[in-house]
Amino acid sequence: MSLAPSATSILCEVGARKLLVGVTKWCCEVADVRGLPQVGDCWHMGDVAEIMKLRPSLVIGSVPYKQETMAKILAEPVNFLAMNPRSLADVENDIRLLAGIVGRGAAGERLVRKMRAGFAAVARRAKVRSRGRRPVRVYCEAWPNPRISSPPWVTELVRIAGGGMVVPAGEKVSDRQVADGAPEVIVLAWAATGTRAKVSEAYKVRAWKDVPAIRRRWVFVIADELLNTPGPPLVSGAKELFRVMHAR
Repeated sequence: MSLAPSATSILCEVGARKLLVGVTKWCCEVADVRGLPQVGDCWHMGDVAEIMKLRPSLVIGSVPYKQETMAKILAEPVNFLAMNPRSLADVENDIRLLAGIVGRGAAGERLVRKMRAGFAAVARRAKVRSRGRRPVRVYCEAWPNPRISSPPWVTELVRIAGGGMVVPAGEKVSDRQVADGAPEVIVLAWAATGTRAKVSEAYKVRAWKDVPAIRRRWVFVIADELLNTPGPPLVSGAKELFRVMHAR
């Protein structure tokens, strides 16, 4: 049972889809899980009985977690694996862990190599495009209220794509912090919204009126699953970051 799109995407990529007995409604955005029962996730969970009736031998979750939801699951007689990746190296380790659990260790290593190759290809393009220029200053946002910057691994994706994050990643930040960072590009990838983040909201922030990205109208939306899913979708996320960062 997967309560995290990242785990679902990894398990499907290594050929273990048939072992899944249930997923979240968000998982269909990152993997072909049509026909599988949908339950709550690590943040929103109704009656945990909907999980237990599917008789999973292992429930897998990943950040973000909600304490009340975790308490419900931990109270049940089922094995629970909680993942909390912070970096791309952590993502690779999670891939190896999940692949090993389902007996697909070799497929896990192939997936790690495939992702590394995808990131390397983006980095090569960025090196060519950025030759002689300083890194693009970028602010990536995971949520607008309270304002939260994108997860830590996104800092690495921005770097791969030829830029640098102007605020600490995965933290609450103020309007002034963002403004002081003077981002040239602002990326909105609001959690659980797909591509529905509102660019117009960025242009309403008073403290940002002199920010280069606002003055030049370089505010972009990237589908949240491409940046907020610590698994195979991050390669597409890096490609999208490259596209918007160098659209100038």
